[in-house]
Amino acid sequence: MTMMLDRETLPGETPRREHTRRRPTLSISPLSALRIMILFGFAVFCLVPLIWLVLAPTNTDAQLLDGSPLSFGSFDRMVEAWRHLTDYNDGVMYNWMLNSVYYTVVSLVISVVVALLAGYALATMRFPGRKLILLVTLLAMVLPPAAVVLPLFLEINAVQLTNTAASVILPAAFYPFGVYLAFIYFATSLPKELLEAARIDGCSEVRLFLSIAVPVAKPLIALVAFFSFIANWNNYFLPYVMLSEDSKYNLPVGLGALMASTPALRPQGGTTIPITYPEAAMAGLIVVAPVAVLFLLFQRFLVRGILAGSTKG
Repeated sequence: MTMMLDRETLPGETPRREHTRRRPTLSISPLSALRIMILFGFAVFCLVPLIWLVLAPTNTDAQLLDGSPLSFGSFDRMVEAWRHLTDYNDGVMYNWMLNSVYYTVVSLVISVVVALLAGYALATMRFPGRKLILLVTLLAMVLPPAAVVLPLFLEINAVQLTNTAASVILPAAFYPFGVYLAFIYFATSLPKELLEAARIDGCSEVRLFLSIAVPVAKPLIALVAFFSFIANWNNYFLPYVMLSEDSKYNLPVGLGALMASTPALRPQGGTTIPITYPEAAMAGLIVVAPVAVLFLLFQRFLVRGILAGSTKG
């Protein structure tokens, strides 16, 4: 048996104070509270339109105009909106989807390969015209697409490639932002001593690129591929100028032509195709959904790609 005795305080001895655990108090400064409120406002500003875009196809026109904008209708209405869109012009919507996938994937592969090769050469080699190429790449990054569409059209028309897949893929294959990202990444992440030692041992530049640069650049490849996918998937102006047959449109151009002829978005001029507001929202959801899904699946690799190369060594 264990006996527990209370120790009495002896004369002249300072009584011991019992230590009690204090619960941590959460204190937020006014500046932190303001920062949280601003971030919450931006989150609401970005998320509410996306939520509306998902919920709108489940409602009817009357429910969207008179009811709550974020109310859920029924899945049957969403299926009906999808069927109405895909039935337009004997299912040309499926052609637009396939064209978008084809244009995007081929342009993405070419742009990633070109960006890696160009970025590696600019970061590790010294040759005449190197600074000029970097300057031209930076200028191409900041030029608006409308400024280069006419010269591109004249070039493509000179070789008689207008209204073909090549007229969309070839201009999109050169991705200046990807070249600049690859240049920055290789310039900060590849040890120059390792490259010099490999060259002394007789390793060729092709072997250096394939054996050293490419394995190190996996986060960069994911980052460039993601940004190239977004740019090519949402590409509107270039296919709009280059393509003349509706069966060769990609999704942004095809849906733009579809919406331009519906009274849902143009009450004054659209009278030929009665696309309703929920069906117009469904059309927008078709374009947004692949980008959102791809971002959710690969966001970890995107963060690694953005942070990789930020510090040298």
